[in-house]
Amino acid sequence: MSKPARWVTLEQEPLLECRVFRVERTRAEAPKTGDTHTFFRVRAPDWINVIPVTPERDVVMVRQFRHGSQTVTLEIPGGTVDEGESPAEAAARELLEETGYVASRLERIGAVNPNPALFDNHCHTYIAHDVRQVAPIRNEGAEETHVEYVPLAEVGARMRAGDITHALVLAAFHWLSLGE
Repeated sequence: MSKPARWVTLEQEPLLECRVFRVERTRAEAPKTGDTHTFFRVRAPDWINVIPVTPERDVVMVRQFRHGSQTVTLEIPGGTVDEGESPAEAAARELLEETGYVASRLERIGAVNPNPALFDNHCHTYIAHDVRQVAPIRNEGAEETHVEYVPLAEVGARMRAGDITHALVLAAFHWLSLGE
């Protein structure tokens, strides 16, 4: 069985520069036919997700308003890997900022491409072991998070009930289930 060949990029044009991503238009040539097509790509820094688990086996989750869906969601802490920062450093920072918690140990359990048809980045998932609260929540800018504790044993039921719907959060808990 043969594999699809890579397309040849003929030109790229930046279209939009936003605070958290860039959009570019690419004109590419199909390897089989030589036809040209236009595609759009979202260029973004890598992201992280953190599953913070207390010694009592509760997951420290956050509720926050999301402008894309116009809803309040239940998620795990997450965010962007800043320039010059490793994914692990970003995970520790986001955990502290969004929840006020720190981990005794962070462990990388997987990574996904959020949508390879459009995005060029990855979302790295960490489990934060034996977290404990050391500070108040430090939301900056337009972010407002509220902590909610969910027993780890109930997370699957909360997903099935539709209380946890963020695709990258579902992927994070899938990575966790593969390691158990």
